[in-house]
Amino acid sequence: MAEVEDVSNRMEAQLRVHAAEDDADLPLPALFDRASHLHSLASSSSLDQEGIRKGVDLLRRCDDMVSKLGLFSSNETKEDVSTANLKYLLVPYYLGEMTEQVEQEDRIPVLKASQDHLKEFISVCEALELIPEDELQLYRQGQSETGANRRAQKVARFKRQKAAETKLQEIKERKERRGRSLRAMALSAPIEAGEEDDLEADGEEEREAWLATISLALCKAFDLVDMLKKEEEMLLAVKERKEKSNFTTFNLRQILYAN
Repeated sequence: MAEVEDVSNRMEAQLRVHAAEDDADLPLPALFDRASHLHSLASSSSLDQEGIRKGVDLLRRCDDMVSKLGLFSSNETKEDVSTANLKYLLVPYYLGEMTEQVEQEDRIPVLKASQDHLKEFISVCEALELIPEDELQLYRQGQSETGANRRAQKVARFKRQKAAETKLQEIKERKERRGRSLRAMALSAPIEAGEEDDLEADGEEEREAWLATISLALCKAFDLVDMLKKEEEMLLAVKERKEKSNFTTFNLRQILYAN
């Protein structure tokens, strides 16, 4: 029964993707919402290749719009970025994740494109001072760091990831509690006093939530870049061996035919 429901949910997700209305003239907020929805579906394996390619296309358009609007400057820090714009920092990260899921015969260009998007995300976050200094040092040094230091960094990154997940869960629970409280108050008396406080709390929580989401995405981005780089190196080595083998076979045939 659970399997039937799962299949049904996936079919509904596909129908929503394929039945989506024309989005040619969508403003950035609506375009990002639609793209992030597809990214969420792709993360739960609820999208086919058509849906993934659609998501990649929407995210590329988001990336172009963010660039044209100049939402982020190299001389800014995270404090200078408005809460409303924080979410757009995630565009290249989402794009990197979804690009990696594109299926094609030659996977190497897919891996390169995905890494480029993830590195763009990391670079923007670095400029805005959103990355811990120890993480930055390891990222800049690449493979020159010792194995022991890399293991320590993996542990530190895991702790940051769990802290971000815990923060997001806490914010979710606080909002749910406040929502229940407001509904209870609305049933007993009109809400007058405290409305501004509630709006301020919502704004602070929204900023906390986006910063935690970005922190979580950074942890995943560093791990994904490492993984994709290793896969690319492996595929390049296999490709090189095949080319050498084909070249050797070609030379042997030339010799045999010549004799």
